[in-house]
Amino acid sequence: MPLIRLLAVSDIMRYVLPTLALFALSAMPALAQEAAVDPTEQLHTLFEDVWNRDMRDNPVAASENGDLRYNDRWPDLSVDAMRARHAANQADMKRLLEIEKDALSPLDRINYVLFRRNLQNRLDIVSFGREYLYQQSYNTPRNQRDGVHKAYELAERLSFDDEQAYRDWIARLESYGTYVDQAIVLYRQSITDRIVPPKIVIERIRDQVLTLFNVDPTFSPFYAPFREMPADMSPELKAELKSAGRTAIAEVVIPAARRFGQFVTDQYLPAGRDTYGVLYEPDGKTFYQNRVTYFTTTDMSPAEIHRLGLAEVARIRGEMETIIESLGFEGDFAAFIEFLRTDPQFYFEDPQDLFNAYEKAARGIEPNLGRVFGRLPTIPFEVRPIPEAAAPHTTTAYYSRPSDDGSRPGYYYVNLYKPDSRPKYEIEVLSAHEAVPGHHLEVVLTMALGELPKFRRHEYLTAYSEGWALYSESLGEDLGLYQDPYSKFGQLTYDMWRAIRLVVDTGIHAMGWNRDRAIAYFSENAAKSELDIVNEIDRYISWPGQALAYKIGQLRIMALRAEAEAALGDDFDLRAFHDQLLAQGPVTLQQLERNTRLWLAATRAQQAKD
Repeated sequence: MPLIRLLAVSDIMRYVLPTLALFALSAMPALAQEAAVDPTEQLHTLFEDVWNRDMRDNPVAASENGDLRYNDRWPDLSVDAMRARHAANQADMKRLLEIEKDALSPLDRINYVLFRRNLQNRLDIVSFGREYLYQQSYNTPRNQRDGVHKAYELAERLSFDDEQAYRDWIARLESYGTYVDQAIVLYRQSITDRIVPPKIVIERIRDQVLTLFNVDPTFSPFYAPFREMPADMSPELKAELKSAGRTAIAEVVIPAARRFGQFVTDQYLPAGRDTYGVLYEPDGKTFYQNRVTYFTTTDMSPAEIHRLGLAEVARIRGEMETIIESLGFEGDFAAFIEFLRTDPQFYFEDPQDLFNAYEKAARGIEPNLGRVFGRLPTIPFEVRPIPEAAAPHTTTAYYSRPSDDGSRPGYYYVNLYKPDSRPKYEIEVLSAHEAVPGHHLEVVLTMALGELPKFRRHEYLTAYSEGWALYSESLGEDLGLYQDPYSKFGQLTYDMWRAIRLVVDTGIHAMGWNRDRAIAYFSENAAKSELDIVNEIDRYISWPGQALAYKIGQLRIMALRAEAEAALGDDFDLRAFHDQLLAQGPVTLQQLERNTRLWLAATRAQQAKD
């Protein structure tokens, strides 16, 4: 007889049912707890978790934001660290998709969509095999504008007001060798994968690296924080910190730069492409469309954008011709452009005079902001020269945001290299773009939106942010600018510049234009200097798709303004229109349209009641 008898159904029910009931009772609290999970809480916990991880993984960004927890280190560029970040991004996407989006508030649904967009971009960069050439932000490539050879620029955006700040910087100097060596490994992998920039980009990197190791340590850009130290710091402490800084630069930074320079010269440059467009890289055509969609936040194709650019160039050219005619200039468009580029009356000889003109223009705008804005920035900005080591290879100007707590202002950086190539008629329009009412106003107003999660308050959607800054240039007349016809021509030159981008960026990356053709097209249609034009074209070559977003964003904002003016007629309030555009921080262009139309409907409803 078997030792284990078969149980009858009644036996099973007698033993199993009580057990199931007991299990059900014990599981009820857990199930209730699971059911009670708030999607909003889930979402914001995810936001906070990813933000903290990003700050840990990108100590440079943390320092720039005023988060000093990782102020003594550089990003970890090791392959293992990159794989770990990718795995974390995959896990975060899974967490996000498990959240019930429809249960969220309207604002959090926007937050959800933008957060998903950012995560998807990080995953896309890896799927296209570009992670070895992209910075921690996952949308900025390592090129002549960004990378380990530009690490010294971080010092410009830090506050060196106590001993700890210097200790942290010295620790960074001492670990710079590891940072560079990790970058070399990544560049080598990009050679293996045949995803290497054109030779012209690598030559610019090489030339910049040369300035880092052929110097006395005290002349190194990494030594900049030690040149002016706090007045209340003792002489003994100053001497100690300076000595430690010199030693770290001499023994670590300069040898690392020399290693990097040798690698770039001997291995990276020979592997560089003789072609210019990303379409010549593996899967480059598909990758370019991905970048176009990402930066413009639209579904436009490169061909559509190219046609739009040609139309905008023709339209702006007509406005330029009108000004030339009003000036009574004897000669054609090309002759007028040559006149602007070569006549000494349009240029300063002394870099300090150029800097003073930028300062005067930017400060002259501030008192007039209330004419067109109800909300005004509460954090100031400073005008600063672009560091000398970077100036020959970068753009005319750029903006750096304030720290989170406002203890460090925003910085409007201006290029003083070769002042005889920086025309006076560009100064007003450039200041309107980079300072106020452009980047500084938009960034500071976004920072003040306390109801937004941190990633939104630091969001940079190129089509929105650069579209806003380009649109801001057109507000010059409202702010007392462009009273001189040459200055107005300068504003049109900047508008033309962004229209040209639509043509040459798509021309290079989708249609196979070479560098000379792009430079020639730019030169024929804008009064920018030759130096600026060449730097700009090399920027587009090295950063596919990014430059498209400016004009596309501007045109969408202008179309929304025209729509609101037509709908509201005499009741249109420009200040209210601008305030609502900036009320929710950076969003996609589609979301900007929805927000504006909701505001327009609410405004019309209120007017009907009144």
